[in-house]
Amino acid sequence: MAYQAEISRKNPGCFLFLVDQSESMEDPFGGGEAGRKKAEELATILNKLIHNLCIRCAKSDSIYDYFHVGVLGYSEESCKPALGGELSGRSLVPISELASKPLRIEERVKKSDDGAGGVMDQTVKFPLWFDPYWKGGTPMCAALKEATGIVETWCQEHPKGFPPIVINITDGEATDGDLVAEARKLTAVSGEDGSVLLFNIHLSSTAGPSIELPGNASKLPDQHAKQLFEASSPLTPFMVARATELGMPAEENSRGFIFNAQPLHVIHFLDIGTRPANVHLR
Repeated sequence: MAYQAEISRKNPGCFLFLVDQSESMEDPFGGGEAGRKKAEELATILNKLIHNLCIRCAKSDSIYDYFHVGVLGYSEESCKPALGGELSGRSLVPISELASKPLRIEERVKKSDDGAGGVMDQTVKFPLWFDPYWKGGTPMCAALKEATGIVETWCQEHPKGFPPIVINITDGEATDGDLVAEARKLTAVSGEDGSVLLFNIHLSSTAGPSIELPGNASKLPDQHAKQLFEASSPLTPFMVARATELGMPAEENSRGFIFNAQPLHVIHFLDIGTRPANVHLR
């Protein structure tokens, strides 16, 4: 069976995030906080995810390279690596290097339990690896093409590893070609444990209902949504189980796709997508 490879330092996993940085990402989430731009909300979610991945790979006083992680941003007419600082220009980075080289560390305020039934403000250190950005069109095909080259190299270097997981996060339609055709080239790349997985999150621009992890396209509202569905890989059995634990409506044939996602949907989906198999990291 595919998608069973154990993740280890010898055979690390690969996560590649494709982030829409088009002009419309300046808009707020549909139904979300006033003034909170999609680009800003998404940057916070992804930076926190990278931090959590670093914590998952911590053993005693070291960060073990169980994962290599990349973030590509696409806007205007091109796609390019989005990590900043010392990691600028890098497409994939070992998790230990990510942990030691954030762009900067900010102090942020979060709500926490005060121990007496109320809440209090708590200042926490928040590492950032990339900043929000928005400009121009949505060259999603360019992003998928760039991702295909990256994962082809990855699979050649790690033929026995768990297949790379690519997560595309967008609020619009591709402005540079046939999304489904480019997605199929990406998911045709494979190693011994299966083909590359591509998941898609469509961010909400309206306050309408979301459609989570559908098994078919019958309830999707338009051709664009159906294209994103067609471009999305089925969830692995372990991911279906994890989604069910989180209260998401996952079934055996569910695709890794959410239409009209709110911030909480994005957080849950990324939790599913970055837990590739029920294995112990060693």
